[in-house]
Amino acid sequence: HSHHTNVQQATSTRGTALLHATKRNRSTDTSISFRQTTFKIMASDTSAEASEHPEDDIHTGLDDKYWLGHKFGGTSVANADCFQKVADIIENQAKISPGKVMSDGMLVDPQMSIAVVVSAMGGKPKTTDLLLETVSLAAERKDVQPTLEFVTEKHRMCLMGLFPDSEGERDRLLAVVQQDLNNIKDILKTVSLMKWQASRISELVSGFGELWSAQILTAVLRYRQHKRSKGTSESYLRHEYVYLDARRLIIVDEEAIQNGAIDWRSSQAKMKEVYEEEMARIEPSSVLHFVMTGYVATNTQGVATTLQRDGSDYSASILGRLLQANSVTIWTDVNGVLTADPRRVPHAQVVAEVSFNEAMELAYFGAKVIHPKTMQPAISATPYQIPLYIRNTFEPSFPGTRIFSTSTRHEDLDKVVCGFASVENIALVNVEGSGLMGVHGVAKRLFGRLEESNINVILISQASSEHTITFATVASKAAMAKETIEDEFSRELRVNHVQSVDVIAPCAIIAAVGDGMAHTSGVSSRFFSALGDAKINVLAVAQGSSERNISAVVLERDSTRALRAVHAAFRLSHTTIRVGIVGMNDVGESLLRLLEAQRESLRSTFDLELQVCAILPKIDSEVIALVEDDDSGSASIGYNDFEMLNGPIDNTSGRITFNEEKVAQIVPSSGLGSLKKILFRTDYNNHILFDCTNDEEAGKCHAEWLKAGVNIVTANNTGLSGPKLQRDELENAEKRMGKQSAQYLREVTVGGGLPIISTMRSLLQSGDRIRRVDGILSISLSFIMFRVSPPKDILACSKFDEAFSKGAFDGDLSLPADSDIGEACTFSQAVKEAIALGLMEEDPTKDLSNEYTSRILMILARELGMVDFELSDVQGASDKVVESIIHTTVDYQNIPKEMDEEIKKRVDTARSRGCVLRHVASINVQERSVEVKLVEVPDHHVFAVNPPSCECVRFFTHRHMTYPLTIQGPSAGADSTASALLAELLQLMRGKSSPRSVALSRTGSSASLTPSSVGILPPSPK
Repeated sequence: HSHHTNVQQATSTRGTALLHATKRNRSTDTSISFRQTTFKIMASDTSAEASEHPEDDIHTGLDDKYWLGHKFGGTSVANADCFQKVADIIENQAKISPGKVMSDGMLVDPQMSIAVVVSAMGGKPKTTDLLLETVSLAAERKDVQPTLEFVTEKHRMCLMGLFPDSEGERDRLLAVVQQDLNNIKDILKTVSLMKWQASRISELVSGFGELWSAQILTAVLRYRQHKRSKGTSESYLRHEYVYLDARRLIIVDEEAIQNGAIDWRSSQAKMKEVYEEEMARIEPSSVLHFVMTGYVATNTQGVATTLQRDGSDYSASILGRLLQANSVTIWTDVNGVLTADPRRVPHAQVVAEVSFNEAMELAYFGAKVIHPKTMQPAISATPYQIPLYIRNTFEPSFPGTRIFSTSTRHEDLDKVVCGFASVENIALVNVEGSGLMGVHGVAKRLFGRLEESNINVILISQASSEHTITFATVASKAAMAKETIEDEFSRELRVNHVQSVDVIAPCAIIAAVGDGMAHTSGVSSRFFSALGDAKINVLAVAQGSSERNISAVVLERDSTRALRAVHAAFRLSHTTIRVGIVGMNDVGESLLRLLEAQRESLRSTFDLELQVCAILPKIDSEVIALVEDDDSGSASIGYNDFEMLNGPIDNTSGRITFNEEKVAQIVPSSGLGSLKKILFRTDYNNHILFDCTNDEEAGKCHAEWLKAGVNIVTANNTGLSGPKLQRDELENAEKRMGKQSAQYLREVTVGGGLPIISTMRSLLQSGDRIRRVDGILSISLSFIMFRVSPPKDILACSKFDEAFSKGAFDGDLSLPADSDIGEACTFSQAVKEAIALGLMEEDPTKDLSNEYTSRILMILARELGMVDFELSDVQGASDKVVESIIHTTVDYQNIPKEMDEEIKKRVDTARSRGCVLRHVASINVQERSVEVKLVEVPDHHVFAVNPPSCECVRFFTHRHMTYPLTIQGPSAGADSTASALLAELLQLMRGKSSPRSVALSRTGSSASLTPSSVGILPPSPK
């Protein structure tokens, strides 16, 4: 808001010498004389403001004075402290008390005047509500004395706090309140006798609260000025605060239109008369300020009345027009106009500027902005329209929102919508029939009858075929609307020209508002795509030719999700993703650290708010969840939060071990079955579970999670390689809701961080035909076979890479420090090293029996349409690394020598043929066969020189016949796998949240894409 703050300060403090004559000279201070008053202006800043907002040039109003309008609502004057805050703001606006709110260091026009409008005291309960309650009680002949006494005490306590050392002033004001209450009692006696709650009496009684507040505020301002000038010899400019009863000047013609209209000619004459009377009473050199009551007025017959709903805001706007004010500021308890209801969209933001039209649209749809009638005097003011400001009494330094004729139109698609609003408790009525098509007068009959029945139509939608007419009304009138239509079209219903009159309720209208939507392509697409991605069905749509508003009717139960979805789609807030993690092994811990480290970067670059809400450390453990899992989406389980609950932290790692605020907690009696319930929230659109295990029990839950709408990013290949019934259930869950089904992202199950599945899909989707896939798919057996049967001259290759890469290759081939890359070792030694490096499953038998590799083959075969294989079939048709392992229980730290000898014999045989032994899996698409073999490959074949713990996959396709397409690289390592899992998440969200503009960040050792800076993954403690 930096630029907007300057503009707001200039326009809301019109007494400052912000004259835009400085456009002529941007580099120097300029002094000009205006009405014998000298102003000093910092030209370098104000010229820029003037060029962008020429309408903000200050002008004189009534009696050639500069006027500023300010209105303070009930919450702003709820108690004594609030009254003092209001007085601070008024004095600061008048530049009496320097610099408490908006000090800009500029000299002030001494003839600037402030016009203040004040509501009745707010708080709980509000004064106006209490007064109206007394009328209701009197009409029912109930005792009103306790309520009146409460009103008296409310004001007495306020006066005690405002005038602690001025008993006389306190008693005077309290006597005014008491006298008015006595008058109210007399009025209520009449109400009680007649048992009639007349609207005139309610209006008269309810208006007293404003009379008291205005008189109290006037007294406070006078009292503060008296205290400032008391006991000092300094010369003070005298400010005269005049209490003004709005009934003296605001005249309402109640017969002009419904709810009345302002009689501007009479009101303007009254304003001039009142002003001249008050000016005659003060010294000529004094500055006059009005403190006027809000809400109340007088009709053309001279009878007291009110301006009804939001009448105080309306009063301020009326007074601003009568005075030809430079601006009117509405002070309330919010920071300005918000992009959505913060109770439903936690990340709603304050909009710096909206146009009058946009504000009216938002106000119509229930946004807490400003009532449309408040804007009417500001819009119709002559010769200048009056900008309105919405600001916060309790945060006066915040610039708030400016409402004026300028719009938010912008070429940037993210800025064309200024906000979203909704109307709840709506019913959708649909009239359908062939007899409506091409028949003149149908709409007139329909809506004419609705008007006769006093049924208000909120939204209308009609297909071009004229087969249906759909409209929305309040749910309470839906039954009446249906009866009215059936009565009007009874004949057409009998002859089946109108087939049905249907009502859908409860519904809600979701509206996107923004002047910038006009003539901007892609807005509707983004709006409805967001609703579609959130799995929200749109029942009806309406848009006017002004293109300022797009309205969609949805079921009321979906309205909160709908608001959040469209709000995030236009980047008015972040897209919140609720994240769960299953399995806190090395991969799970690395993933949690990565999510924590990259959270800020993802928020700023992709507008993604990752919220880790649930963690299941082990399949048989209890769930760790957020302590405060609220709508804000700001809390997230971090690595330290997890370790504090999961066990002692390794002090050698240097991590912080103390956290003042407890973020996470263990959920009692929870487990794998309750994880979905803890993670899933119906008011959120994006839920993701990371399965970092290789556990079959977790794999069995994948289909259930998908059906619940939870997206799964998995490193666990047991789900896709389980029994056929389980695989079919997964496939059905993926297709359950068509394109709106939850996604099952499985790239990591095959190649870890290598793009094997995505490459395969790209080949197939581009029209290529895959004939064969083969390769080294097990990182553990890649390592073991490399160690027992190393290729020749591999050390020379390593030395070349170290020299040629100029430091990018560090020579680490995942070998123990005391191992020689070129020397063969025994099978038992290679297994021990693989276990120590974390390359093998918890049960190494799964690797050595080909179970792990067979599962990967089943997943790849499924992608190729070969779905009839079972795990036992693949394992049965494969070579066993060591046959005896399958039939015995083996201590892998003490493998029998017989196994070493068995492997060494096969290695020596291969070496005698100039080959090395490699563990190779293959899929033959033409023969529809899969197999895993220990193969003798030539010493310089790509499989032979494949580095240890790396995968190497080849695709033989119709287009790649001469040479196969080869993917090779490391797929092991917790950090690498965690990065691949996060990449899958970003791939999932790519269509929902594209990255903001980024730059290539270069350092001495790396390059990365970053908006400003990228969070760095802390070193793993493992």
